[in-house]
Parts: sequence; structure tokens; C-alpha cells
Amino acid sequence: MRLCLPLKSIVKMKKVMLAIALMLGVIGAANAQETTGDLYHGLTKKVTFDRMIPPHGIEVTYDKTVHIIFPSAVRYVDLGSPNLIAGKADGAENVIRVKATVKNFRTETNFSVITESGSFYTFNVKYADEPLLLNIEMKDFIHDGSAVNRPNNALDIYLEELGSESPKLVHLIMKSIHKNDNREVKHIGSKSFGIQYLLKGLYTHNGLLYFHTQIRNTSNVPFDVDFIVFKIVDKKVAKRTAIQEQVIFPLRAYNYATRIAGNKDERTVFTMEKFTIPDDKQLVVELHEKSGGRHQSFIIENDDIVRARVINELKVK
Repeated sequence: MRLCLPLKSIVKMKKVMLAIALMLGVIGAANAQETTGDLYHGLTKKVTFDRMIPPHGIEVTYDKTVHIIFPSAVRYVDLGSPNLIAGKADGAENVIRVKATVKNFRTETNFSVITESGSFYTFNVKYADEPLLLNIEMKDFIHDGSAVNRPNNALDIYLEELGSESPKLVHLIMKSIHKNDNREVKHIGSKSFGIQYLLKGLYTHNGLLYFHTQIRNTSNVPFDVDFIVFKIVDKKVAKRTAIQEQVIFPLRAYNYATRIAGNKDERTVFTMEKFTIPDDKQLVVELHEKSGGRHQSFIIENDDIVRARVINELKVK
């Protein structure tokens, strides 16, 4: 038995089938766009691969700990999954330990790290019964950017305490001051017991101050540094009056020496927030010897601060 339909019904049916086919095609294309990440609401520019920071791949396990050593102190760690646990190693600011919280997790995850030098690192993580690498050093993947092109996993991250200054530029300025080794200041220092403590230079750039100091040991006995303190104190203190002190904490220190061998010298560059000193106060810099009495100190006046050399005049290499 043959079923005959009117011509109008056949045409109408074909139109309906065509509309369904077009609709399915649009939906399929939309699903494909969503799958590939090409469909966004509103005006959107696609992120290209040259903007991507390639992650490093590491393996973790439940019964062993992976340690990662960074070239500077770790400031931030973010884990992509509760399957991971991470934290700074006890007593070490630049080492983090990572391990799995559950056995044999299947889904790949990730974590990211920001260091004090302003560098960003990202890692993709998989589970392995026996990870190939348990101790990883990231120093080979980053440098100060002064000699060769910076790798694409090291970006300028601006930290709150440095304001609008890049941590990498701060490091480069401190390194340049230390390398040039100029004595711009010739009237500030102290000397006793064979130990000389000098302020060699005072610089400023973009709201930060740089103090270039030197410890010279002309004795045969090594000098072990206990601590160095910068504090603003009253010039004249009446008897039985409490001394008002304001301690200034350095933000960074380049080549911070803890021991000066006999007949040797060491230089350090400190970075601090910009500050000035009231007329009735002065900045005292104290150097204390560990288990010894050869302490040193010198005084910096406000006139010395305001005459700090502008860093733009230096040749930063």
C-alpha cells in the first residue's frame, strides 16, 4: 500500500526538516566553539599562545615529599586542588614542600608560586607512585635580566612594600651600586677595635632609598655580625626622659654579610622606603658583633638624606 501526500504537505515537511537540520548545525557549531573556548559573551579578544606562561610538569606522591628550591623567598602559593598540600620548609624562606593528600588521584592539577624577586612560576602536577624528581632547583630558570632575555616563566610581579617599583629593577639597582663601588659619602663612619663601618653612598630612585655600607676588618680576628639596626632617635635627651626610637626596617639587602674574615672587607646595599628626619632627630646605624664587643655606629643627618644622589645618574648595567 503506497501512501500519497499532497504536494504542499511534502514541501512543508521538507522545510521543517531543513530548519531542524540548520538548527542542529548551529547548535553543533556552538558546542564546538564552547569546547574550543572560542565562544564568549560580548566583545572578546582571544588570548594567543605568546601570552601563555608554559608550566613546568612535576610528579607528586603520597608517601614522599617533593622539595622545590627557588632563587628568592616565596611570598605566595596557590594550589589548584585539595589533592595537594604545600608549604614553606621550616627555617627556609625559598623552599616549598609539596605532596599528595590522597593516594592515586587521577585528575591532573596545578599550583602557582610568586617569589620575593617578583617572579611567577606555574606547575602542572600528576600523581606517580615513584616521582622521578624529588628535589628541584628553579635557579636555572630565572636570572636578573641584565645579560640575556628573561625566560617566559619569569614576570614582573609588583609587591606592596616596594610600591610602584619592580622587584627586579630594585635588585638590578642594588647590584649596580655594589658593582660600581663608588664612595660618594666621605664623612660618615666609625672605627675602633680594628673594625671600620662606613656609609659609602646614599641614593634615591622612585620613592626608595639605597644605603651602600662597608665593614672593614683590619684585625686578625673574624667579625661575626649579630644584627644591624637603623633607628631615628632624639638628638638631645634630657635626664630621666625615655628615649623615643623609631626603627626603620630595610625592605631588601644585597650581599648581606654575616662574617668578615680577618683583614677583609664586605659591602652591603640596603633598600628602604623614602623618609626624612625632623630637625631635632637623627638616624643612627648600629652594627653589633655576635658574642663580642666591637660594636660600631654612625649618625646620618637629614641633610645627608635630602642630598641623596638620584639613581638616574648611575650607569645601571
